Amino acid sequence: MTSSGTTEGRDKFFGALVYLLPLFDALPYGQFILNQFPWLGIIYLPFTPLITFYYQFPFASFIIFLVLFMAVVRNPKISHFIRFNALQAILIGILISLIGLLLNVLVKGTGENFLVEVLFNLVFLGSLATSFYAIAQSILGRYAELPTISEAANSQLPW
Repeated sequence: MTSSGTTEGRDKFFGALVYLLPLFDALPYGQFILNQFPWLGIIYLPFTPLITFYYQFPFASFIIFLVLFMAVVRNPKISHFIRFNALQAILIGILISLIGLLLNVLVKGTGENFLVEVLFNLVFLGSLATSFYAIAQSILGRYAELPTISEAANSQLPW
């Protein structure tokens, strides 16, 4: 939607920063793959203090969601680029949570088996790929075009 020359460095930074939330939300679903490939945990190493804070407080994710939504997404004084990326990160987090609810029902119904492990790995790797793509696009000053999620974010944000 926009070229890298029209977005300020501050906007690029904050546009990329909000995608840490889906990365943190996906971490519990990486339990199987991180046990098999521990070197993948290097991705999360720089964020260990933030992850500890995020999971230490029971409602931290909900509070961060409310703050982002009320103070960033609904604030017309903040650039559209940051608001779009914040809303898109929120929507990715909601999607991860909904998939997690379904997976929890599946785990309780069938126990941990190969299918559950594959689904957990799929959610984790899909979230990583989506977040890293969006972070890279934000750093380049471009809007990350994610099917359905971007359309939903665009429909909620007036220019």
